[in-house]
Amino acid sequence: MSSRWTSVLSLLFLISNLLVGFVQAATDDKTRLGNSTIDRTIQLRTHSLYAPYIDQDLQNRWWDFGADAYVNTYKHIRLTRNVPSQMGWLWSRLHLTAANFVIEVEFKISGDSSHLYGDGLALWLTTDRAQPGPVFGSIDQFNGLGIFLDTYANGRHTYSFPRIVGIQGDGKTKYDLANDGDSQAIGACSANFRRTNVATKLKVTYVKDTFLDVKIQHKAWDDWSNCFFIKDISLPANPFLGFSAMTGDVSDAHDIVSITTYSAILTPPDSPRDKHSKPKKGPFRKSASEDEEEEGSWLGFLFKLVLFGGVCAGGFYGYKEYQRRQRYGGRGGFGGLGMGGGDSFGNIYSNSKRF
Repeated sequence: MSSRWTSVLSLLFLISNLLVGFVQAATDDKTRLGNSTIDRTIQLRTHSLYAPYIDQDLQNRWWDFGADAYVNTYKHIRLTRNVPSQMGWLWSRLHLTAANFVIEVEFKISGDSSHLYGDGLALWLTTDRAQPGPVFGSIDQFNGLGIFLDTYANGRHTYSFPRIVGIQGDGKTKYDLANDGDSQAIGACSANFRRTNVATKLKVTYVKDTFLDVKIQHKAWDDWSNCFFIKDISLPANPFLGFSAMTGDVSDAHDIVSITTYSAILTPPDSPRDKHSKPKKGPFRKSASEDEEEEGSWLGFLFKLVLFGGVCAGGFYGYKEYQRRQRYGGRGGFGGLGMGGGDSFGNIYSNSKRF
């Protein structure tokens, strides 16, 4: 019986630790983006897009779409159907003025074939917008960043497809189509994001002149895989955000499900990192950030205190129940749940009524 009592206490302690760890992790992940400290994010309505995508006039105030693209209300914006020789695009109407930003796009690439499909989908951050062309449905010699979700290999490679490739264009250099941009890639990774069983998402985090971080979700929900991370990169100021797709002799359906763009607010560089030695603005005054941090730490402490009290109460109840059962001959299992001793739940209940 003592070993069973020890096991129950160990289980309660493990559950409490897991709950506390979960709360701490949820708090930490709010600002854990790349290797720079992002204090908070603010969603940009002008560069975000969700179902039903259009208003009563069959327009969208912040976005344009064209070529073969069409809207399937409450489902997706389909850039290309699963038909050869298609091309479609979706572009923001306004410049993205945030110096630091996070873009999270949910997309879907699907088709009937399991071995012949193409060509792929692209995310653009460029100075030009809505100009159809041969590079995944947009213009060649682009100025800015293109992130290509390439599903068709034009040449032989040592890596596998589908593949994510990042290319920074200078407005003069043509895309190396024959080699799938190998010589121009600033970063790349292989990921099987086509015909998945979960929502596929791409997350692009950029901090001006500091880093570009690209992650992909394609294995499981909220399971982000690192694709590539580039330091000391500078993109053109105030680019347009766009998406385009293209099919050739082989095809796929390329869909944009949702787009969420955030402006990233960085922690001031002169902000002290030791929270136990932060200077005060005056002898009796604290800054707003200090007040928020102190409030958050107190809430965390109270949560842990309540959780610990619950564990102690459960342990005390279990101990008293154990003493009572020892006093009356140890009939039944722990807590009257029939964990041992051979009696059924009904026998335990009837015996407890006698006392």
